[in-house]
Amino acid sequence: MSTFVSKPELPPPASTVGAVGWLRTNLFSTPSNVVLSVFSFYLLYLVIPPFFDWAFLSADWAGTSQEDCTSGGACWIFVSRRLELFIYGFYPTKEYWRVDLLFALLAVLFVPQFFDAFPYKKLFGILLLTVYPVIAGVLLIGGIFGLVPVETGKWGGLMLTLVLAFVGIVAALPFGILLALGRRSEMPVIRAICIGFIELWRGVPLISVLFMASVMLPLFLPEGMNFNKLLRALIGIVMFQSAYMAEVIRGGLQAIPKGQSEAAEALGLSYWKSMGLIILPQALKLVIPGVVNTFIALFKDTTLVLIIGLFDVLASVQSAITDPAWRNVSTEGYVFAALAFWVFCFSMSRYSQKLERRLHTGH
Repeated sequence: MSTFVSKPELPPPASTVGAVGWLRTNLFSTPSNVVLSVFSFYLLYLVIPPFFDWAFLSADWAGTSQEDCTSGGACWIFVSRRLELFIYGFYPTKEYWRVDLLFALLAVLFVPQFFDAFPYKKLFGILLLTVYPVIAGVLLIGGIFGLVPVETGKWGGLMLTLVLAFVGIVAALPFGILLALGRRSEMPVIRAICIGFIELWRGVPLISVLFMASVMLPLFLPEGMNFNKLLRALIGIVMFQSAYMAEVIRGGLQAIPKGQSEAAEALGLSYWKSMGLIILPQALKLVIPGVVNTFIALFKDTTLVLIIGLFDVLASVQSAITDPAWRNVSTEGYVFAALAFWVFCFSMSRYSQKLERRLHTGH
């Protein structure tokens, strides 16, 4: 009787594993991929080394004026000398600690959302959406608890950009959900009002909305009633973005099979319970990419508030560039503004992808 002796498994070929295997699979799998990969590497070779030399190796980092920028590279002295303007705008210098405290609270409440093992992540998320806006309003506006009042006309820089984006995001999502539900309502009046609202605000550009909110809105208010410029901008941004958000949410609602709502009715659930417990959770999960895309667009559209005299981070950079004491430093200023926008937009994008993976239940 013959016996079979099992032999140890042989390792895979060296050309299919490790760095070599990854390169063969992802970059050089076909002749066309080889050509595209080589061409891409050539473009990177033309762009990255000169930019790295300009931004780091030949850059000037220390000094007090443009005369100290003598190396021919980036003059980051300009950014360091105008950093307070870029972040705080015209907020009083002695009150910077209030803005710093808000930045720290925002990081403490938001950063744990990226870590699954954090025990109080859900509580921190609720606090971020409910308690944090109240604390931010008290600290930034002041006038109570011994805080010096600061008028909104002095707000600016990155602080103003985050205020506009945060308020717009937090307010536009619930308004968008209500508009989406109203557009699908079986009541003709409610449906007509929601459709008219959505189509009206989607039919005009945001820059026109901001201009109308700043110039025309006071003309329709009763005599003696007026809103400050920032509040008018916030109202315009929320109304504009909620219309776009409504269409994103409506797409998710239409993707839910009708059997889900019929099953909810069979269980005896009311309209609002079926929406809150069954339909909306599934719809919102489907439209996470669209919702976050709208949020990112909102964050970048905050630069348009310059049209009504509000100085966000980009407008602060532009105003600093016009200073005769700093000539030929526009590139450094715009790079700083682009980096600031990229950090926040990329963070929102990565968080949305994390939510998609965690909520993926289609398997």
